[in-house]
Amino acid sequence: MSGGTFQKAIEIVTKATEEDKAGNFEEALRLYEHGVEYFLHAIKYEAQGDKSKESIRAKCMQYLERAEKLKNYIKKGTKKPMATSGSGSKVNNDKDSDKDSDDDDDQSKKLKSQLHSAIVMETPNVKWDDVAGLESAKESLKEAVILPIKFPHLFTGKRTPWRGILLYGPPGTGKSYLAKAVATEANNSTFLSVASSDLVSKWLGESERLVKQLFTLARDQKPAIIFIDEVDSLCASRSENESESARRIKTEFLVQMQGIHCEAVIKYYRMEYRRLE
Repeated sequence: MSGGTFQKAIEIVTKATEEDKAGNFEEALRLYEHGVEYFLHAIKYEAQGDKSKESIRAKCMQYLERAEKLKNYIKKGTKKPMATSGSGSKVNNDKDSDKDSDDDDDQSKKLKSQLHSAIVMETPNVKWDDVAGLESAKESLKEAVILPIKFPHLFTGKRTPWRGILLYGPPGTGKSYLAKAVATEANNSTFLSVASSDLVSKWLGESERLVKQLFTLARDQKPAIIFIDEVDSLCASRSENESESARRIKTEFLVQMQGIHCEAVIKYYRMEYRRLE
């Protein structure tokens, strides 16, 4: 492949390697990240064939891993980076305001406690290598979930990451295992696993509030990954015979998935799958 963007990416990462060997780690980090941006552009618009795309993705992962090591090294040399401290105080203020509003609402506290008992918030020890096959699915998940978490500056402007992933197929094809692998690799994220039955209530209007509280909890713990088991039982195609409560649940899901209330501040990632019999 001889595209202009691809050649430009090679030139940038070559210079980054030279700066890395010379000990200019900050400049090398900047060039690595800049080069990866060109590689991602080449994957979308210049690469032809799956083998070519997989080869470029593998190179991107190598350069991003090196960039991550350089970033950690630079952070250890600087005790308190300004950008991180500023954003951290803003997140803490948002959390405090959310807690204050929840204290005033007994119903919200009840729903949150109900969700906490149903949600599994743990990180399983499953690596990518533990998942046999499914290479295209793993590469897509890395690009959609792992890279935006580790390098959010690469996904700004119109280059936004996916916000919803639907894993589908018969039982035993590795959907849940892939979700566990994502949770392990995204070690800085909160993994929330919940069954669709835990989001349904017999009381009028409570199902929608449970869905809203689930996404509110994810925003409080951001960055977060929500894994909803059997999501097709909640969000099937609309029909004339469905109940009014089912329609309200779907509407609430669509509203929360778009994140329209705090799009500029909140970044959250979710995984869903549907089991087909």
